[in-house]
Amino acid sequence: MAKKTTNELLLPDEVLINKIYLIRNQKVMIDYDLAELYGVENKRLKEQVRRNIERFPEDFMFQLSAEEYLSLRTQIATLKRGEHSKYLPFAFTEHGVLMLSNVLNSKRAIQISIQIVRIYTKLREMLLTHKDMLLKLEEMEKKIGKQDTKIKLVFDYLNQFIKQQEKPRKLIGFRNNK
Repeated sequence: MAKKTTNELLLPDEVLINKIYLIRNQKVMIDYDLAELYGVENKRLKEQVRRNIERFPEDFMFQLSAEEYLSLRTQIATLKRGEHSKYLPFAFTEHGVLMLSNVLNSKRAIQISIQIVRIYTKLREMLLTHKDMLLKLEEMEKKIGKQDTKIKLVFDYLNQFIKQQEKPRKLIGFRNNK
């Protein structure tokens, strides 16, 4: 949950987690969400980014394509046409969010950025935990898979034995040919 710093209450983690999207196989936050979180106008945020563009290489920030933005708008039911900028938004990676706090340089931006980085770290830890669990499940599946072949072999032998039992046997003993 949210933690208190010296004199400011941070946002609940859930609020921030809901503003992280997976775009181009990267976890990113959109400029208008960050502007809202930092308590600045989106126009000012973009202005500071453009003034300091050398601080935002492609692995820190990229501009969404029209298709990506349309897809994002359909995912978020609260977005309504005309409420947001007519320009395509910027998407910031974890490193871009950190750099953005340096560019905006307000106490709130720094505190929110720290919280966002902590959330990214938690997400990474959760992913690693899930990955470990997945690897353990795969190991179990392999072990069971090896046992499956042994069990199948036992059933094959049993079936072969049953088939041999079904063949008529030669009669042993005295026969009367009449």
